[in-house]
Amino acid sequence: MLTDHQKYLEDVRQAAALPLPFEKLCGSSILISGAAGMIASCLIDVLMEKNRASGLNCRIYAMGRNEERARARFGKYFGDPEFRFVKADVNGPLPDFTEEIGFVFHAASNTHPVAYATDPIGTIATNIIGTKRLLDFAASHGAERFVFASSNEIYGENRGDTELFDESYCGYIDCNTLRAGYPEGKRCGEALCQAYIRQKGLPAVIARFTRSYGPSMKPDDTKAISQFLKKGIRGEDIVLKSAGTQYYSYTYVTDAVSGLLYVLLLGESGEAYNIADERSDITLRDLAALIAEHAGSQVVFELPDEVESAGFSRATKARLDGAKLQALGWRARYGIREGIPRTMEILRDLMGRGEDRLLTHF
Repeated sequence: MLTDHQKYLEDVRQAAALPLPFEKLCGSSILISGAAGMIASCLIDVLMEKNRASGLNCRIYAMGRNEERARARFGKYFGDPEFRFVKADVNGPLPDFTEEIGFVFHAASNTHPVAYATDPIGTIATNIIGTKRLLDFAASHGAERFVFASSNEIYGENRGDTELFDESYCGYIDCNTLRAGYPEGKRCGEALCQAYIRQKGLPAVIARFTRSYGPSMKPDDTKAISQFLKKGIRGEDIVLKSAGTQYYSYTYVTDAVSGLLYVLLLGESGEAYNIADERSDITLRDLAALIAEHAGSQVVFELPDEVESAGFSRATKARLDGAKLQALGWRARYGIREGIPRTMEILRDLMGRGEDRLLTHF
């Protein structure tokens, strides 16, 4: 299993050992929606490691729609008194809880192009209806903090007036498209957080993630970097479905989680924070070449099909300014040139053990 891989465990333990006020979580409970997702599942690994290493005694409620998937990902935690799987869809009624929930992290969302194109209603609903349901839940349970997992997508297209997007930037999004459901849903989710801060007095913070990657990626992820990695770990040619001039920010998954922990434990209520490091800014073409180099293969060009094209981002330059979070003390451990080979090494090892996470659907 991924959670038994020594390099992944090293990353998890590094995140769990960060100089942060983890005592804020001591003896508390945290509800995490979208628990089987790439970032949320890694967060659960880090918190469970912190429980093991330091007696944090933080109970994790991992919420998801599929118990079989949860058991495949979190099998080693089932039976642990500090872990509970909660089967629920955030767009429907939430289950009753007999104990107070101190923290809520909303990470449930479609996060890749095919999902945007094939489930546009679910994409919007989870970021609006699901966010409202969890905000109501957090407010009614007197939660100490609500964290909304937002995205670099909220910035839209660079207007040509800046190199890096700080948290106040607002680029162009054509809202009258199928693809707009994801960024506009995230924007609305952020606005809901602000409304609950003002009207309900609920402390809330917003973590804006870049295009994240790492060995905890979900098997059905269709983002470009995930497709490149699937090919790369098999030594196949990397398929690029554009000229590759798009210039984006990326983050290795445990760095994304460490940034999230800084937002959770040190961020100011009402504020949004970019989790980004310029060492991981790269064009899509150079990213494909980097993966091909470590795969011993080549980059080939191919036109996308209609479904893929409908879900693709139209942003050509979307680089995030991470200075605000870095001012709280956060630093990424890996740049893109360290994170990519590390991801490939872990996934190759798992494939060699017959645990091919990127092809096998949970």
